[in-house]
Amino acid sequence: MKDPLKMMRQVQQMQAKMNKVQVELETDTVEGTAGGGAVRVVATGTQKILSVTIDPAAAAADTEMLQDLVVAAVNEAMEQSKQLAASRMQAVASGLGLPPGLI
Repeated sequence: MKDPLKMMRQVQQMQAKMNKVQVELETDTVEGTAGGGAVRVVATGTQKILSVTIDPAAAAADTEMLQDLVVAAVNEAMEQSKQLAASRMQAVASGLGLPPGLI
């Protein structure tokens, strides 16, 4: 049986690391683009959109196409943000010796 105090310290350390990662993810950014860069979306590691930039030439184009480009860029940014958060959290959890996919 493991030492309960040692386990408690490990849990507290892990919580502190996870809190630190959460704070970092709030300021870390990822970028999603579509249409060869005609639409650019910047999001945080906590899936918050910070900006959407649209090339004026794309804005003058077909409205439906522009909407599709915005959706594609947002989806790409959200996916990158989720991957960033998952990799950071996995790094914290790897010290626990838990089976893969549990966190």
